[in-house]
Amino acid sequence: MCIMPVGDGAIRVRTGRSVGAGADIVGSGDLERAGAAASAEAAPLSTRLRGLPSLRRIAGWLTEQADLQADRWTLWTPVALGLGCGLYFGLLREPQAWVAWTLVVAAVALLAATRWSRWRGVTMTLVLGACAVGGFAVAKLRAEAVKAPVAQAGARPQWVDAFVVDIASPGVGGQRLLLAPIRVGDWPPEATPIRMRATLRPGTPLPAPGETVRLLAILNPPPSPASPGSYDFARDAYFESVGAVGLALRPPEAVEAGVTPPWRLALAMRVNATRWALTQRIVDALGPGTGGLAAAMTTGHEAFIPREQVDNLRAAGLAHIVSISGLHMAIVGGFAFGLARLLIACWPWLALRVHGKKAAALVGLAAVGGYLVLSGAPPPAERAAITAAVAFAAILADRQAISLHALALAAMGVLLLQPEAVTEPGFQMSFAATAALVALAEIWPRPIREIKVPWAIRIVQGAVTWTAASIAVSFVAGLATGPFAIQHFNRVSTWGLFANLAVAPISSFLMMPGLALGAALTPLGLGQAPLEVAGWSIGLMNRIAAWAAAAPMSQVVVPSAPDWVLPVSFLGLLFACLWRGPLRWIGVPVAAAVLVVPRPPAPDVWIAADGAAVAVREGQASVLLRPDVKLFGAELWSRRRGLTPLVSEAERDARFACDRWSCAPGPTAPVKLAAAWNLRRPLKAGRLEELCRNADIVVLRNDVRPESCPAPLVLTGADFAAGGAAEIYRAGAGWRIVWAQDLRGRRPWTWGYDPR
Repeated sequence: MCIMPVGDGAIRVRTGRSVGAGADIVGSGDLERAGAAASAEAAPLSTRLRGLPSLRRIAGWLTEQADLQADRWTLWTPVALGLGCGLYFGLLREPQAWVAWTLVVAAVALLAATRWSRWRGVTMTLVLGACAVGGFAVAKLRAEAVKAPVAQAGARPQWVDAFVVDIASPGVGGQRLLLAPIRVGDWPPEATPIRMRATLRPGTPLPAPGETVRLLAILNPPPSPASPGSYDFARDAYFESVGAVGLALRPPEAVEAGVTPPWRLALAMRVNATRWALTQRIVDALGPGTGGLAAAMTTGHEAFIPREQVDNLRAAGLAHIVSISGLHMAIVGGFAFGLARLLIACWPWLALRVHGKKAAALVGLAAVGGYLVLSGAPPPAERAAITAAVAFAAILADRQAISLHALALAAMGVLLLQPEAVTEPGFQMSFAATAALVALAEIWPRPIREIKVPWAIRIVQGAVTWTAASIAVSFVAGLATGPFAIQHFNRVSTWGLFANLAVAPISSFLMMPGLALGAALTPLGLGQAPLEVAGWSIGLMNRIAAWAAAAPMSQVVVPSAPDWVLPVSFLGLLFACLWRGPLRWIGVPVAAAVLVVPRPPAPDVWIAADGAAVAVREGQASVLLRPDVKLFGAELWSRRRGLTPLVSEAERDARFACDRWSCAPGPTAPVKLAAAWNLRRPLKAGRLEELCRNADIVVLRNDVRPESCPAPLVLTGADFAAGGAAEIYRAGAGWRIVWAQDLRGRRPWTWGYDPR
C-alpha cells in the first residue's frame, strides 16, 4: 500500500493492485477506513483480545524479571543451606553417620559439576543443591561432634563436686549455676555429664566463677517440651553439652578440687570471674533497680534484674534489650568505629598517613571481639559478632559494608558453625529483621543534599528525615519479626512500635555508649560518670516500658499455627527481601500465612511431662488444677493454644474438689477428670476409688495402676515417662491422646546419649 498527496488537501492511497479507476481512494476520512482495513488484514485474530497480553509477551516479561536476578541468585545459598539443616532437625529418626559423609561427597560432586555447566540456570541449580545437601551433612556432623553423656531420669539425690563455670540466667525456680562436674556420686566417668545447671534455693549465696563447690542435688535430664509440638529446650542443652539439670537441696560448700581443670575450662572460668566481678561493680554503682539491667546488657549476667522489669519489657516489646544480640553489637561496633574515625580525622598527621575508614574498621572489629568475650559469648552474641565481623571485613576489602551479600555471607558462616541455630527463634528473628532492613535501605529514597541551607531549616529537615527513617525501621523490623513472635511466643505487643521508637535514640546515643565507656573505664576507677548516664537512660527506658505494659491491651495472645506455616512464612519473607523487581510483592501475602492460616482446635486437657500438673480447657480459658506447680509449662501451653490461664485456687475449687494431693471433678467441671499427685505416700482410704468412680479420665503421677478402675482412660507415671507431656482431645465417645515424645522422634536430645 502506498500513500501520496494529490492536491487540494486530498490524499491518494494506492493498494498496489490494478483494478481500474476504482483503485485510487481519495479523501481524508477514507484514510482511516483504509488503515483499519489494513490492520484487520494484518492481525485478524488480535482484535477480540486486544486488552490482554499475549503469552509471548508474558514469557518475555518473566525472562526480563529473571535476568534482574543475575547478581542476586547467590543470596539464596544460605537459604538452601538452612533448608538442609532444617530438614535434618525435622526428622523423627536419627540418620546414621555414613549418611552425612555420603552427602558431603555429593555436595562436592555437585560443586565440581558447575565447572562444565554452560547455562546460568544449571549452575544455580547445582550450587543450591550442593548447599542443601551440605546443610544436612553439616547438621549431622555437628550433632555427632557435641554428643555427651546425659543424666537418667529418676535418679536419687547425688553429691556433686564441680567447678563453677558461670552464673547462669535465673530460671523460674531461682538462681542457677553452670557447673563442670568433677564427680557425681558413684557415677562412672563415662556417664558423667560435661556440663550441668543447678538451681539454688531462694536466698542461697552465689559462689563466684572459678570456685570448686560440693552440693547435694536431684539430677534429671534436660526438660522435654512443655507440651506436644512446643519448643524443645533439651535440644539447646544438647548442643551446649549440658547433660543434666538439678535442684540443689543444700547450699553449695567450697571444697578443694583435687584435680587441675583443662586449660580451656580454666581460661573460661577466669574470664567469667572477671565478668562477674564487673557485674557486681555495676550493680553496686547503680543500685539493684537499674544496675541489674545495666549488668545484663554489659556482661550478660541477668541474676540481678527484678522480675517486674522483665515482665514490663516483655509486655512492651522491649525484651530484646536484655539479650545481647545484633542491636548491642551494632551499637558498640558502630560507636567504636565512629569514634575512631573522628579521632583520626582530628589528628591531621595521622589522617595523612593511615586510611581512616579501614583503621576505624579494625577498631570496631576489636570492640566487637572484646564485647563478645565480655558478654560470655552466648549464641545470640556469637551470631551478631559474626555478622558485624563480616561488615567490618567488607570495609577492609573496599566492599559495601551493609548489603544483602554481606548478610548472606554472615548467615552462611553462622550456619556452618552452628547449624542448630536454624531452629532457634533468635536466629530466625535476627536475620529476618536484618534482611528486611537491608532491603528497605535498597529502596529508600536518597535525600537531596543542598549546597547551602540555613541551619534552622537543616535541623528541621534532619529531624523529619530521622523521624521518618526511625518509623520505617521500627515498622519493617516489627513486621519481619512478627510471624516468629506469634508462632514461638504467642504474643503481640500492641504498643511495641511506639515503645521501640521512644527507646531507640535512648539506647543508641546514651545507654549503650555509656555502658561501653563505663565497662572500659571501671577498672581504672573512671567509670562512674558514664555509668550514671547509662543508669539514667535505663530508668527512662523502664518508665517507658511500664507505661506500655500498663496501657490497655498491651499484649494480645495469638495461638500458634500448624508447624508447616512458619517455614512458609519465612520463605515468603525472604522472597520479598531478596527478589528484585515487582514480583517480590508476591512474598508479602505468603509471609502473612502465620496470621491467616486457620488454627487447629484446642485440646481439652493438658498434662505435664511428669504428670505433676494438669490443666483443663473451658471455653477460651484453662483451669489449672495445681496453680503453684509447673506454672511456666501451664502458661506456655495456654498461650500456645490461645487460652487464658485461671491461676487462682478459688476458680479451680468452683469446678473441682481438691485437697493437697488430689482433685476430683465437681458438678460444673468442664471435663470429668480426676488426678492424684502422690508419689510414695498413699492417698486417704477410699480416695482412689472415689476418683476412679466419678471421672472419665484419671491421671496418676505414680506408676501404680489400680487393679479395678471404671474410668475409660487411666494414665500413670509410666505413661508419662515414655510419652512426656500430653494433650487430650475429645473423639466422639472416647478420647485421643497426643504425646510430646511422638512428635520429637528418637533423636540424641530426646532419649539421651548412651556411651556404649
